[in-house]
Amino acid sequence: MDCGLSYTKISLHQSLPLTVKTCLSSSTCFAFNNSSFGTSVGCRKSLFVVASGSSSSKCEFGGLNVPLEPATPAGRLLSTVLLNDRKYFHVAVQKQLEKLAYERDEAVARMNLSLGSDEAFLHRRIAEVKELECQASVEDIMYMLISYKFSGIRVHLIPRLSKCMYNGRLEIWPCKDWELESIHSCEVLEMVREHLTTVLGWKEKSNVADNWIPTEVQKFKLCQVYAASVLYGYFLKSASLRHHLEKKLDHINPYLDIASYNQLSLSEIRSLGSEIVPFGCIGGTRSTSVGQIPLLREKKQDKLKYYVMSFDPETLQMCAKPKSKEALNLIEKHSYALFGDKKTGLVASDEVILTSLASLKRIVLEAIAFGSFIWDAEEYVRTVYKLKEN
Repeated sequence: MDCGLSYTKISLHQSLPLTVKTCLSSSTCFAFNNSSFGTSVGCRKSLFVVASGSSSSKCEFGGLNVPLEPATPAGRLLSTVLLNDRKYFHVAVQKQLEKLAYERDEAVARMNLSLGSDEAFLHRRIAEVKELECQASVEDIMYMLISYKFSGIRVHLIPRLSKCMYNGRLEIWPCKDWELESIHSCEVLEMVREHLTTVLGWKEKSNVADNWIPTEVQKFKLCQVYAASVLYGYFLKSASLRHHLEKKLDHINPYLDIASYNQLSLSEIRSLGSEIVPFGCIGGTRSTSVGQIPLLREKKQDKLKYYVMSFDPETLQMCAKPKSKEALNLIEKHSYALFGDKKTGLVASDEVILTSLASLKRIVLEAIAFGSFIWDAEEYVRTVYKLKEN
């Protein structure tokens, strides 16, 4: 079946969203335009007509039927806890992160103690192997944290797309648009819908029939859009929290100079933005990415869209770029697990699938939510475990 297909890897940098790439003066990777998908529509009602016998399709939404299976003991443990004892999930996550941090620090300490000795090379290799093991475990933990967030809004991640094909057609059911949009503020949702229009040609007002018109799309291009939309969700979360914090600071004292802003302690910053802390809790004393980004002192734009448009390239990149290598790796692994060939892990560059705009919208909305949740997971892990800077 796969004979003759060529496989390609995507570049996450090349998959940055249009609104981000324009400001970064990078070339757009989107090969889509409004005509690429036919009639542009939205998914507000549940409607799915299938041939007789298709109800037994393999696209199963339930449990943790996620495209990327945990590959480490920590990930497998947390997947079991999430399924069977959700209230204990955060306790289990905390314990796993503390264990990994201790094991990695211990290996580094032994390496440092052995410097200049005959065993120096051995302990250096042990520390390197332990670092890789811990990184893989942390990526699994972050993935479980993301799965936890999705389960909180009663949305199951789309399984590997090859499991969702029936008679050569891909349909994602139920669409879950309302749940996926509910995580965003009104200002962010406005930008999300603009993104849908840009990459899919979607419009808010459309009829249900148009929603399910068969549409052909290259799987590789759809994978590019998915990865770009994950990054866009990450960017929107970072930018909106920064906007929220700066407006709060301006409201408290509009006459503070930039030096006063940057001298605010971490505890003061957290007290100002305590409601935006991911997963509803704070652990540890490490700084967050909101605090790490220098705050702008000039007059803030009231509307998020225009606030983002005022970013200089450096500030834009700070918000758009995942701050850890673990987050970047996870985006790549999840994208390839979702779209890629099960054996090679790569995406066929010339494979065309038949789907609908309703399903395409569902895929993009999930990707944006995934990006927002990976920001949360990254910040949560940072409170216990030091991630690699990207």
